[in-house]
Amino acid sequence: MSTLRNKVQLIGNLGNNPEIITLESGKKLAKFSIATNENYKNAKGEKVTDTQWHNVVAWEKTAEIAEKYLEKGKEVAIEGKLTSRSYDDKEGVKRYVTEIIVNEMLLLGTK
Repeated sequence: MSTLRNKVQLIGNLGNNPEIITLESGKKLAKFSIATNENYKNAKGEKVTDTQWHNVVAWEKTAEIAEKYLEKGKEVAIEGKLTSRSYDDKEGVKRYVTEIIVNEMLLLGTK
């Protein structure tokens, strides 16, 4: 059961092209967001789409694959872990970020 702790699986579409960063150490980092959609009918019987945005981070080989193959609108399946961090912005205000660190990624569809 310990392998089920902090595990996230999502299928969604990229909201932007991945931002690729090469660190001084030579390691690659890819940052991108994906949108997941949930459809349901409201009390009036109207179809409603609820879109959630997720920040995603990929490292090294996975980042290289993201750089080569991912682009805005493409459908992707990811598996990873949820992490939270904080930082101080330019005005000194503490900001909080929740991200998914990718372990595995699967390119889907032809979008």
